[in-house]
Amino acid sequence: MAKKINKNNQIGARPVQPVKPKKAPVAAPAPFVPDPKIPAWLYSFKVQAVIVGFLAFALYANTFQHEYALDDTIVIAKNAYVYEGFTRLDSIFTTDTYGGYYKLFNSSNQLAGGRYRPLSIATFAIEQQFLGAIPEKKVDSVVAHAGEFGPQEDKLNHDMHVRHVFNVLWYTLSVIVLLYFLRYVVLKNNPLIAFMAAILFAIHPIHTEVVANVKSRDEILSILFICTTFICAFKYYDLKEKKWLIAGLISFFLALLSKEYGISLLVLLPLALYLCRPSLIEDCIKLVLPYLAVFAIYFVIRKLIVAPMSPDAVEDILNNPYALAAGHEEKATQISTTLNYLKLLIFPHPLSADYSYNSIPYKDFSDLQVWLSLVVHIGLIYLFFYYLKRKSVMAFAIAFYLLNLLLICNIFFNIGGTMGERLIYHSSVGFALAVAFFLNMAMEKIKPAATGKMVVAGCMVLIIGLCSYKTIDRNKYWKNDQTLFFEDIKVQPNSVLVNADVASSYVNNAELDKDDKQKEIDIRKGIWYFSKAIEINPKFVSGYLNRGMAYFKLRQPDSAYYNLDQVRQLYPRYPKLGEMFYNVGVNFYVDKKYSQAILAWKTCLTMDITPQIRGQAQNALTVLANQGIVR
Repeated sequence: MAKKINKNNQIGARPVQPVKPKKAPVAAPAPFVPDPKIPAWLYSFKVQAVIVGFLAFALYANTFQHEYALDDTIVIAKNAYVYEGFTRLDSIFTTDTYGGYYKLFNSSNQLAGGRYRPLSIATFAIEQQFLGAIPEKKVDSVVAHAGEFGPQEDKLNHDMHVRHVFNVLWYTLSVIVLLYFLRYVVLKNNPLIAFMAAILFAIHPIHTEVVANVKSRDEILSILFICTTFICAFKYYDLKEKKWLIAGLISFFLALLSKEYGISLLVLLPLALYLCRPSLIEDCIKLVLPYLAVFAIYFVIRKLIVAPMSPDAVEDILNNPYALAAGHEEKATQISTTLNYLKLLIFPHPLSADYSYNSIPYKDFSDLQVWLSLVVHIGLIYLFFYYLKRKSVMAFAIAFYLLNLLLICNIFFNIGGTMGERLIYHSSVGFALAVAFFLNMAMEKIKPAATGKMVVAGCMVLIIGLCSYKTIDRNKYWKNDQTLFFEDIKVQPNSVLVNADVASSYVNNAELDKDDKQKEIDIRKGIWYFSKAIEINPKFVSGYLNRGMAYFKLRQPDSAYYNLDQVRQLYPRYPKLGEMFYNVGVNFYVDKKYSQAILAWKTCLTMDITPQIRGQAQNALTVLANQGIVR
């Protein structure tokens, strides 16, 4: 007898649901097959590492005798925590990056978001331990007199020579690690593109600020530990050994302690796994989860340590370059400025150490560059998704460029400045990778094959030659502030800071002039540049202060008093301001301008001054009172 067939045309029990097959991982790219017409040694990592390492080291060897310049002053030369070596490592890791400098000026965080980048500062302190740490009881005096001519300045410059050597060594190491990262993670099946990308990165002239300015070691360490994080994360994925997971998490934490760019790994790590390995989406998510936990720990630490931005810094045009922007000028200028980075990556000339107010004038949405920048960057976003669908390495290159650019373009995060060449350092990895990708594509497209190889080889030789010349030439201007800003005033004549630094150089040079006439000429040149800086920014505190001291050196106490009084109104807590008023009063007294001397000394007594200066000012007023001059 036939069994009863149910309505689903199945015999007996409920039908068994078919098992859905799991989505198979995307097949791995075909194994790399070396081109027999290209020498086999050129594919070797050791050979490639020697070449890129040699280029990185050789191009910056002319910085070994450099002194300090730009932000080296606030990070090293006037940072008490660095001078004390090992004993203040705890302070370095528990305060704002510029905490040691802010302490000197009785100030607090002057930058939006604050700065917590202790790792590079710690390396400076470790170096100082071996160069000669300063005892705590002497460090305040050393910091206060940093920058003044004499044996202390000579020792500081000698120490900076050593720091420059270490900066180049760190850079050389980072470029070699970058090469390994590109070969192992991104281009496992095409080491030639990785090699070209590492060379292009190593020789790019826009990196001169990062390597030749010791302060920017934070950028070098950041890219170094970002690369090691990628390597360790992928070693863990490939080998399933927990030691690589632990090493990756430590590297990620060190990357974050170097600079905030490490946050980009939370997106770039899973993206790289998706593009560069046969993996599922869930694999990409699992890979990044432990790194999210490390980031959460870092975020809490940073939040506890970094203080809010000082209220008086919010309106300071040098810390908030868009403070004077009206309407849509701020956003339009930010969009426009973002394109400047790409222009300098393509054609790195002219270069400048400073892009602060008012080197980049405000723009509005009627400016063509604003719209060109929008078109270019929207186009890059489109290309990212285009290449993402094809699982092309170009998607990773564009993402690396755009994500790191996102952190420094001001559009989403206020970085306290308009732009800086050091800030595009990370994005330039993506740029170098993209250029190498297209050079390789050209080599494959040009027929016959031998011609394609010759064309690309010729392009690389030309690029290496031009970039090497520009890099070595630009390095020489980073010797110190004077050489740097005397050159950059030609490029940025409307920058407040460049004008002020040129002015300071002239006034400082006057100290070395033996001829009184030449001394006066140099001081007056300095006053002219200070006046130009103040004209651009009428609230420029240090401009008034230094112009006042320049007039003091010319024995013009009336002008000196006027400038110091401007400082008093703008920043009454400025260190040693009361002492300066006392000295101006002495000049008035010598010139028998007693009423002005009285005013200067009384002003001095209203300020935070040392007991010694307070006693001298009171005694001076007593003397005048005894003479019947003070009523």
